[in-house]
Amino acid sequence: MIALILGAGIALVLTMVALPLYIRLLTKKQYGQVVRDDGPNSHAVKSGTPTMGGVVFVLAVFVAYFATHLILGLMGRTSSGITASGLLVLLLFGGMGLVGFLDDFIKIAKKRSLGLRAYQKIVLQAIVGVSFGILALQFPNSQGLTPASTAISFLRDSNIDLAFAGPMLGLILFVLWANFIVTGTTNGVNLTDGLDGLATGASIMVFGAYTLIGIWQQNQACGNANALEVCYTVRDPQDLALLGATISGALIAFLWWNAKPAKIFMGDTGSLAIGGAVAAMAILSRTQLLLVVIAGLFVIIALSVIIQVGYFKLSGGKRVFKMAPLQHHFELSGWSEENVVIRFWILAGLFVAAGLGLFYSEWVVAL
Repeated sequence: MIALILGAGIALVLTMVALPLYIRLLTKKQYGQVVRDDGPNSHAVKSGTPTMGGVVFVLAVFVAYFATHLILGLMGRTSSGITASGLLVLLLFGGMGLVGFLDDFIKIAKKRSLGLRAYQKIVLQAIVGVSFGILALQFPNSQGLTPASTAISFLRDSNIDLAFAGPMLGLILFVLWANFIVTGTTNGVNLTDGLDGLATGASIMVFGAYTLIGIWQQNQACGNANALEVCYTVRDPQDLALLGATISGALIAFLWWNAKPAKIFMGDTGSLAIGGAVAAMAILSRTQLLLVVIAGLFVIIALSVIIQVGYFKLSGGKRVFKMAPLQHHFELSGWSEENVVIRFWILAGLFVAAGLGLFYSEWVVAL
């Protein structure tokens, strides 16, 4: 628990202190958001607002994670060392953030609403995702557990194993499956990041949920003297909980400046980084399919875009929603931006509560 408080506290303070300085720097260099022409008209006033705020909280998380382990080491808590799972989360978090940074920088430098070409973004995301997928099946601990497994998981690993026809096929299928999760999650967060504070607030709840899951999995880890008969075979749940708390702390500080009227936007740097971290937490905590519930808000917003685009093409130009993603439909229906954000936060909280309820109920029933 000390580690979680320490990590979250360091990340929160670093982000809170650094963001005003970063905002002044971006304002001086005139690195502002270029608002898309096809967005709601009310968003025109947001043009020029500093963006790429994700740079600050991504760096804060990296510093806070390593600083926490350094401090714990100096305190003699050697059992709380840096783990392979922790580094893999940071790989996907930082790697996707870097792709987003390139996208944001091109938008700002060329003063246009589109950054990287679609194929460029896909290739770069695939490089990061494939690297994560391959490495996640390496680094077994003393019990032979690797950070991820080739089994499909919901609340824990199931009997559906992607390595049914051998290790090599299992590796290939797992990399494809992991990249599907990563792509879906990063796009979901990216599409949600359309209103002041919306994606930030929802993400805080999601990472809070994975913090609680990591704590519970650590307390009930197989081999733990305090664990009951039903236990969890997750490689590094304590470090996953630490990262969940650390990212939450950084995002809480970011929300201070990102709430309406936003002084800074996270940009693709932040949204892709958050999506990568959420996907990594789900894969490494062996709760892959539970992600659909915990991150339910991201899912329904992504689905609204798929439905809108699909119906538009099939119907010859008709629309289901006034505008997609879903939050803009409600804006055009007369809801104020604040109402949309708060009500969507409520939905995000309900999805998170449902996910945690399913997770705990399975453990109780299994007993």
